[in-house]
Amino acid sequence: MDPTNQGPEEYGHEDDGRAPRPRPPRDPLTPDFGAHAPGPARTVRVVAGDHLLTVNPVDGSEIELCPPTERPGRPAKRSAEERAEYDELAARPPAPAGPARPEQPLLGRQDEREQLVRLLARGRSVRLTGPSGSGRTSLLDLVAEDCEDLAPDGVVRLSGYGRTPAELLHDLFHTVHDADRHRPDPEELRTLVREIGAVVVVDDLAFGGALLDDLLDATPECAFLLGATPDTPLPSADSAVEEVVLSGLDRAAGVDVIERAVGRALTEEEANWAGDLWFESEGLPLRFVQAGALLRQRDQLRADVDAVDAFGVFEDARPLTAPIDAGAGEAEEIPLPSLGEAAAPAPLLAARLSASARATLRFAVALDGEVPHQAHLPALVGDTHADAALGELVACGLVSPVGVRYRLAAGIQTQLEAAGYDDDIEARAAAAAQHYAWWAGHPSVTPERVCAEADAVLTALARVVPTTTPPAEDEEATAVGLARAAAPAFAAGLHWSAWESALHEGAEAARLAGRSADRAYFHHELGVLALCGGDLDRARSELEASLGLRGALTDKRGTVAGRRALALVADASGDVPGLAAATLGEEVPAARPEEPVSPPRGIQAALPTYPPEARTVAHRAVTPPRAPAPQPRRRGGLKGLAKRNLVAAGAGALLVAVLGTVVTLGATSNNDAGDPADRGGVNPSASTGLDDGVGSDTPGADTGTGDTGAATSRPTDPGPDGTMGTSDDPTPSESPSATESGSTGSTGGGSPSPSRSTSPSPSHSTSSTPGPSASSSSGSGGSSSPSPSASETTPTTPSDSPSSGTSASGTSSSVPVSPSSADSASSLSSSSSGTVI
Repeated sequence: MDPTNQGPEEYGHEDDGRAPRPRPPRDPLTPDFGAHAPGPARTVRVVAGDHLLTVNPVDGSEIELCPPTERPGRPAKRSAEERAEYDELAARPPAPAGPARPEQPLLGRQDEREQLVRLLARGRSVRLTGPSGSGRTSLLDLVAEDCEDLAPDGVVRLSGYGRTPAELLHDLFHTVHDADRHRPDPEELRTLVREIGAVVVVDDLAFGGALLDDLLDATPECAFLLGATPDTPLPSADSAVEEVVLSGLDRAAGVDVIERAVGRALTEEEANWAGDLWFESEGLPLRFVQAGALLRQRDQLRADVDAVDAFGVFEDARPLTAPIDAGAGEAEEIPLPSLGEAAAPAPLLAARLSASARATLRFAVALDGEVPHQAHLPALVGDTHADAALGELVACGLVSPVGVRYRLAAGIQTQLEAAGYDDDIEARAAAAAQHYAWWAGHPSVTPERVCAEADAVLTALARVVPTTTPPAEDEEATAVGLARAAAPAFAAGLHWSAWESALHEGAEAARLAGRSADRAYFHHELGVLALCGGDLDRARSELEASLGLRGALTDKRGTVAGRRALALVADASGDVPGLAAATLGEEVPAARPEEPVSPPRGIQAALPTYPPEARTVAHRAVTPPRAPAPQPRRRGGLKGLAKRNLVAAGAGALLVAVLGTVVTLGATSNNDAGDPADRGGVNPSASTGLDDGVGSDTPGADTGTGDTGAATSRPTDPGPDGTMGTSDDPTPSESPSATESGSTGSTGGGSPSPSRSTSPSPSHSTSSTPGPSASSSSGSGGSSSPSPSASETTPTTPSDSPSSGTSASGTSSSVPVSPSSADSASSLSSSSSGTVI
C-alpha cells in the first residue's frame, strides 16, 4: 500500500475481517513521560516584605533581611495589552482540545446584564446571587466585556473559590502590577492596592460580612462585581453593596437552550418532555444543557451505522453490542429518557461517552470534584488521545469552569458516586499523586503552572496521606515525595495558602513514614513561613523542632539554615540575635552586676576569686561597653596581679626575718671583747675581712666604710722584718681621718660620731630625692655631737636612689647618702692599704 495514502488498516480496520488493531499514538510517550535524569535543585529568590527568601527544595529555604540592593522598587502597572494577555493566561480556563464549538448565547438575561452595567458605571459594588447552574459565570463574563473602558485599570477577573480576603488582595495586586517574585507585607500591600482603580469581577465568593467589608475598605477606588451562591454569608448592613438575584429561565427560554444544544427543532413529544423538565428543574440553564446532551446522544444512537466514522474513532463510545439498522422504525424504538434520568443525568450521559471520558470522571471523583488538566489526562488514563475527553465533558454539561480550571458541575459528584464511580477511589488517588509528584518536580514545569493545579495536587495529597506506611529502604513514600516537590513550587509561585497546606500534609506523611529528615525539612519550612507572616512564637517552635531533628541526623547544612532563621526570630522578638543558636548545648553563666555582658556568640569566662586579704583592686560599678565588640584579652589580669603581690609579700617577710636575725646577733655581741664585730665600726661593710678578694670600691657595691678605728690598737705595717707583732713594727698613731670620720670602737673612749653611714642599694629604692643631711647616731654614752665631713678634696657623688640599709642598732633607714659617708669610705680605703698619714 502507498505509504503516503494509507488505507483503513492504519486506523484499526483490516481487509481480512480480523479484530481491529489499537489506534497508534499521536506521539511517543517515552520522551515526554520517561524518568528524567536528576539535575541540580532549582532555587528561586522571593522578596517577602523585609525579608529575602531563597526557596531551597533540598536543605530548606534560607531567609535573611533583604539587602538594599535586592529590594525591588515601586512596582509598575501593566499596560492594557499586558493586562489582556495576563487575563487570557491566568484568569480564564483553557479551551478544551478538539474542534472549536460555537458559543451559545445567553438567553433571558438581558435585563440583569444592563442593570449590572449601570450600577458598575456609577462606581457601585454589586453582588450577583444565583444557585449553581443558573448561568452566573456566563453572565459575569458578558458584563466584564461591557465594562472594559469604565476604569483606568480595566477589568480584573479573580476566582474567589476557597480564597480569603488577604489572598484576593494579593491576586489583585499581581494582576494589575508587574511584580514578579515580590510579595509585599500587609501594610505595603494595602498602600499599593488603594491606588488601583478597576472593575474587579470575583466569581464563587466564599465569604461575606466583616471580611467582605475589609476587602472593600482596602480598595476604595475599585467597583466589585461579586458572584455568590445563596448559602454564602450576606454583606453587612452598613456596606454599600447592591444585591441582584438571578432567577431561573422561563419555559420558552429553556426549550430554546435545548434546541441550540441538539441543533434542530424539538418534536412535540420532546417539547412536552422539556416542559416537564422545566417544572422540575426550576428553570436552571444547566439542566437544559444536560437535557440537550441526552437528546443529542439519542440522535447518534438512532443514526445509521454507515453514518458513524468509518475508521472507528468513536467505536469505544457506543455501549450497544449490536449495530442499529438504518430503518426508521427501529430507530424510533429508543425512548426518551425518563424524568428521573433527566433530573439526574450523570450516569446515563457518562455511559454513552468514550472510555477516556469515563476514566476522567473516575479521577475527578477521586479528587473530590477536581478535573485534572487536559495535559495530564494522557498520562493518567494511558491514552494519548485522552485530552479530547475534556471537550466531551464540557459539551455534556458534566463539568463547569472555576477560575482557571474545571470542576464537576453541581450535583454530578453525588450522582457518579451513586453509580459506582468511586469503587477504586484509593487507587486513582494514588496514581494521581504519583503522577503529580513526578510532574511538579520536573525542571521544565514552572511554579506558576503548579499553582494553577494547586487544588488537584492538594486533594491528591490529602487522599494518600492517611494511607502512608513506612516504605522500603530504597523507596520513598508517595505522599512525602509529592509534598517535597509541590511545596517549593507553591512558595516560589507565591501561592502561600497552598504552601502551608502542603507543608502540614507533608509533615504528617513524613511522621507516618518514619522519615526524620523529611520531617525536619517540613518543620523548617513551616517556621520560615510563620516568620514571613509575623507569627514569631510559631516560627520559634517550628524551627526549634527542626533543629532538634537535624541535630540528631548531623545535618550541618540544614542546621546552619535553621540557626540563621532562628536568629532572625530572636532579633524580631527583641532577644539577643543568635545567642541561643551560637551557644546551643553550652551553659552560659549569668553576668554579675560588675561584669560586662558577654557579646553575641561569645562565651562568658569565669574569673577566679581570692580571699579578701589578697584583693588589691577596688570594686566599682563598671559601665558596659558601648559596642558589643569583644574586649582584647589581657594577659595576667587579677590573677597575675595577685600572684605578684603574694611573691612581694613573701620576699618582704623573708627580708624581715633576715634583718631580725642580724639585729639580734649585733645586740647580743656588745659585751664580748673577742667578737669580730668589735673590730669594725658601727656601720659594717659587706666584706668582713681584708683578704676576701672583694674590693669595696666596686661601683654599686659600697656598703660602708672599711676603717677599723683607733680603738683596735692593731698595727697595720709588719715592719722591716715582714712579721707582725715584733718590736720593729711601727706604733699606730691617732689618724686625723679616723677621728674626723667618726669611727668608734667598741672599747675606746672616744665620743661617738653623729654621722650614720647608709649603704645605697638600687634594688629596694623607696625615695628618689638625694641630698646631704646631718644624721645622728646614739652611742653607748648617750651623747651625740655633730661632726663635719672630712677629706673634702675627694668629693663623691651621692647615690640618687638610696635604699634601706642595716646598722648595728638593727634599724633600717632610707635617707640619702651624706658626703661624710663618702669621705669616711675614702679614709677607710687608705688605711686598709697601709698608708699612714
